[in-house]
Amino acid sequence: MTTLINGRKTADRVKAGVAEQVAALRAVGEPPGLATILVGSDPASAVYVAAKRRAVRQAGMRDLHTHLPQDTTHDQVAAVIDTLAADPAASGILLQLPLPAPLDAAPLIERIPLDKDVDGLTTGSTGLLSQGEDGLVPCTPGGIVELLDAEGVELRGARVAVVGWGQLVGRPLTSLLLHRGATVTVAHAHTTDLAAVTRPADIVVVATGVPALIGPEHISPGTTVIDVGIHRTPHGLTGDVRATELHGIAARITPVPGGVGPMTIAMLLTNTLKAAIRQARREPVPT
Repeated sequence: MTTLINGRKTADRVKAGVAEQVAALRAVGEPPGLATILVGSDPASAVYVAAKRRAVRQAGMRDLHTHLPQDTTHDQVAAVIDTLAADPAASGILLQLPLPAPLDAAPLIERIPLDKDVDGLTTGSTGLLSQGEDGLVPCTPGGIVELLDAEGVELRGARVAVVGWGQLVGRPLTSLLLHRGATVTVAHAHTTDLAAVTRPADIVVVATGVPALIGPEHISPGTTVIDVGIHRTPHGLTGDVRATELHGIAARITPVPGGVGPMTIAMLLTNTLKAAIRQARREPVPT
């Protein structure tokens, strides 16, 4: 029997815990604030930002949003980031990706101060993660680990196959898992025999952006499967995994939607709260 991992249930628990701590902060001072920056009119980005802002307000945090037009220049976006960097009301800053052409996201992300980098994407945050320091962890990888912990999946000593080597999920997740004592093998676009990597694994995490890539030929009985992908098809939303084909094979699997997705926003709130507490205490960023 295959168990569906309920990401919404775990995300709701995390959000409730954040809301309790935010209420306590409100009782003695100012609440955390998340500053979101949306450039242009990409429909998917607008939906994602709206969901993040709604969660921020529900948690009792300040919703600080800036929407810039499609033709905004690099210098104009940089000026907004610099203003928010100096604003104590903005505990965290999130630049929604992708940016419209010809804007280059990398130098703009690097302008976000380390202690406000709630997406965990700056070079400084990446370095802290690789060293095992207590920085702000990218939200989706952090949510995956939180979800595995909630399911009672043991990471220490586990064999984990991470399929996908992207900057947003695969790379930071690999660091997180290694620091938790897992033995991690990474597959990517150049892997010649994918099944040889995934079949020996106790846990398989798939974040490739390739619909229906993983099926029963890749998974051994009893494996926990985490599907990070989400794709719109004529038949509805689907992930990187052929989930229905894995029922009766995988021990646990995340559904799409309702698995990893809700955890990403929950961890964004966690990061914003963590950033606010550190800023209030004037705790130095680990070096």
